[in-house]
Formats: sequence, C-alpha cells, structure tokens
Amino acid sequence: MKFRITINLILVVGFVCWSFPIVSAGAPSVPETTLAITPPPKRFNFADVRRRAEMLATQPFQDPGNNLPEFLMRLDYDQYRDIRFKAEKSLWRDAGLPFEIQFAPLGFLFNRPVSINIIADGESKPVEYGNDLFDYGHNQVPDNLPKDLGFAGFKVLYPLHTDSYYDEVAVFLGASYFRAVGQSQNYGLSARGLAIDTGLPKTEEFPYFHEFWLEKPNKDSTEMIVYALLDSQSVTGAYRFVIKPGIATQIDVKSSIFIRNKVQKFGVAPLTSMFFHGALKERFFDDFRPQVHDSDGLLLVTGKGESIWRPLNNPTRLRISAYQDNNPRGFGLLQRDRSFDNYQDLEAHYQARPSVWVEPQGEWGKGWVQLIEIPSEAERYDNIAAFWVPEKQVEAGQQFEFNYRLSFFIDIPSLASGGRTLASRIGAGGAGDLNSAIRRFVLEFSGEALAKLADEAPVEAVVSTSSGQIQNVVVHKNPYSNGWRLSFELLPQGSDLSELRCFLKLNNDVLTETWSYQWTVAK
Repeated sequence: MKFRITINLILVVGFVCWSFPIVSAGAPSVPETTLAITPPPKRFNFADVRRRAEMLATQPFQDPGNNLPEFLMRLDYDQYRDIRFKAEKSLWRDAGLPFEIQFAPLGFLFNRPVSINIIADGESKPVEYGNDLFDYGHNQVPDNLPKDLGFAGFKVLYPLHTDSYYDEVAVFLGASYFRAVGQSQNYGLSARGLAIDTGLPKTEEFPYFHEFWLEKPNKDSTEMIVYALLDSQSVTGAYRFVIKPGIATQIDVKSSIFIRNKVQKFGVAPLTSMFFHGALKERFFDDFRPQVHDSDGLLLVTGKGESIWRPLNNPTRLRISAYQDNNPRGFGLLQRDRSFDNYQDLEAHYQARPSVWVEPQGEWGKGWVQLIEIPSEAERYDNIAAFWVPEKQVEAGQQFEFNYRLSFFIDIPSLASGGRTLASRIGAGGAGDLNSAIRRFVLEFSGEALAKLADEAPVEAVVSTSSGQIQNVVVHKNPYSNGWRLSFELLPQGSDLSELRCFLKLNNDVLTETWSYQWTVAK
C-alpha cells in the first residue's frame, strides 16, 4: 500500500432591532398591532468567511504549533490507517440525507487540528469532538488521551453507485489539500487551495485550511457546500466549494485571497500528483510493473484554443516548464492510459485514477501554467505540481478573486478537439548504438478524424526544437491502433536542454494537439 506525503471562529450574530411607536402630545394613540416587524435573522454565507479572512490578513500570522500527545505524533502510516471513524456515528445518518460526513483523526503527518462547524437553518454551530467517535483498532491507546483533541479533516460520502451504499467522494485532509472521485474511480492526485513558492530554491510555504463550515443539505440535495478559511505566513483566504458528485464529480471553487506579505511565486488552482515511471523513460527502474503514476501528462487549452499535451516524467534533476498564456480556457493533469496491462497493479489500480481539469470562471488575465517535475526514488512521494501563475506581482495588501471548476473524470473526449497523444516513448537513436547521443522519440496519435484517413494520406509532421537538430522524421499509419505514429531523432548540439514541439497536419489542416516536451541531458 503506498502513501504519498501531500500534506478562530467569529460568530456573526443577527441583532434583533425593535422599533416602538412614538406618541406625541395631542396625537391619537397608536394601536399595539403597529409594532415594527422583526427583520429576519442573518444567514451564514461566503461573505462571513471573506470578512474573517480580510481581518486575519491585517494581523501577524499565528502558528498554532504542534501540541499533539506523543502517542499520536509517533504513529506510522499503517497505525494511523488503523484508526477508523465509526460509520454509525456519521453526521446526518439518522436524518436520511443524501450526504454524510465522517471526521478524520489527528496523528501521523496530520498534526494540526482544524475547527469544523455545521450550518443549519442559516446558523453556524461547532461540531463537538469525542474520542468515542473513533475505533483505534490495534493501537494501544493511553488512558489519559485528551478529550478535546479535535479533528484533522473530514470526508464527504454520497451514494455514487447505488442508493443503498454511501461512497466516499471527497476528503479535505492536510494543509490545504483535498481530493475527490467520480464513478468507478480510485483516489489519485490532489488539489490544493494555493501553492506558495513551490519549486523555488527555498522552503515551500504551505497554506492550510484551519476552519471549515459544512452546509447541511436537504433531502433532495445533489450538491454539498463547504466553506473554508485559509491562513499562512503570507496569505489568508476565503473559499467556497460546491461538490457535485457524479460520473465526473465536479467541485466549483470560489476564492477571495488577501496578501499579508509579498509572495515570490503565487500558484493558483494547484494540482499535485505522482509520477514514478512510465512509457517515456529516461531512467532505469527495477520494477515488475510497466508503469507507475497517477497522471501521465499535462493538458493545456490556451486562450486562443490551441491544445498542448506535455507528457510527464521522473527526471534526474528538477525540471520546470512554463506555458505563457492569456485567459487560459483550462489546464489539468490527466491519466490517459487506461489499460490495466500497462500497470499490472492489483492494489493501486492506477488505470482508475482520475484526471483533473481546471476550468477558469471569468478572465484570469496574463500569466503562465507552470509544471514542476521533481526527481523521486519512490512512488509514495507526490513529485508533480501544476498551477497558474499570474503575471502581476503579488504584493502585501493586495486582494485577488479566483473562481474555477474542477472536474474529476476518467475521460472527457471534448477536451481533445482533434487527434490526441496516447503514448510518448524515447530511446537510443542513430543505428541503434546504446551509447549514441542521438535520441529517438516515438509518438502515437489517435482520434476519430485520424482513424478515417487513408493509409496513403499525405500526413506531415511539423517538428521543432529550441536547440540541437531534428532528423529522420517519419509519419505513417499504425494499423494496430488505427491511429498515426510519428518518429523523429534529436541530435543534441551545444546545449543540455531542448524544448521540443510537434503536431501532425494534412495540407493546411492541423490534425492533432501540439505535443511538447523538455528534454535534458541525463546527469
């Protein structure tokens, strides 16, 4: 079983204002029935969280520290997993609502308690903690375990497949991380509230959700609303998540961000994934499984409508790619390879890990989608990050609004308007000399329009590189995939880095998305 390290409430009271009749001398008395009607009580909403975040940004950051009992701090992964929330105590189970909530225990890496509140009839009330909510399994629990420990996060359950069983569809646990699944999916990559200084030569800052408000659904609800308050050394934020379970579960995110201190790199709508090894190998991995990854590529649809596919890799050194754009239509980390034969893992089920697509709501302006690939020696580490970086400098005192939709899916064909890349492979070029500096790239494109082309159709490849020389470009139909194969060789010259781009065309018609890759000399 693999584990990947991913990791003050203000009550707004509606004041009741009473108005009394004024009686002046000589005036007729006013009937008692003319007393002013009491205004309706204020209902908790996103504005309450936003005000809290705005006020918090004017104050120094207060790090709650780690005050967990030694028993919980020393738990390993398996011991932590042995602590289970008692299903019969799930929130709203007795009410027969379409959603249920189960709370996550503190311990292991999850050492920061969060406050959780329930909004019912417009009023917010805190959830009471109790040690009896959990079954500690085989763990030896000390007798003096505090009775006010608190929760590490929570899980959202919904009858995703059948009416009689509540599936776990989303979880908020650790820093600002959250995950979700749709039908027939297994948990994989994570989303985050924000990424601060990720991939810089200094310690990354991890904003965290330290308070949540869960809106109680009604009996006909098909969506669940969650509010969250985010805090860190540099930023505060108010978030609203509208969770819509389904074949492709969606989460609509509304955020208001307040900057406490200047931020060097501000990552919006960050996604975090794992790529250990796959078809595009630049390193040897002694593993019986052909591929091990939660995602195999970054897809970007630019503001002008160009689709760009960037296959992922586990590099020998830190690799950062940036795609400049204006008002992107969307980006995401996808798992396109859905064949079990290419993973052979009966426990992890990588072929069922969801892809996640970020669709901006409104205009995000100029900036770039940044992809970070970190060298990794084990599949338990999340070594892939992708997010939007605004062009505008992020200074103290600024405010930002970012709204977007996250989709967790197996496949959305409409994301690839033409032919899409199904596989990318690399090996020795030239005459097959394993010591040759020449690298051969072999790409497989597939799509409805490509499948209909005759074998002799004059399909051409447009291939470019930022350094080195492209040679031996070959395009032909692949009768086994009913798609088209492109192969070319890169002869490195004068640089240890080459930015590669290519696509297929027929006359003046572009047939495929643009394949993009950053190749570096292994060191």
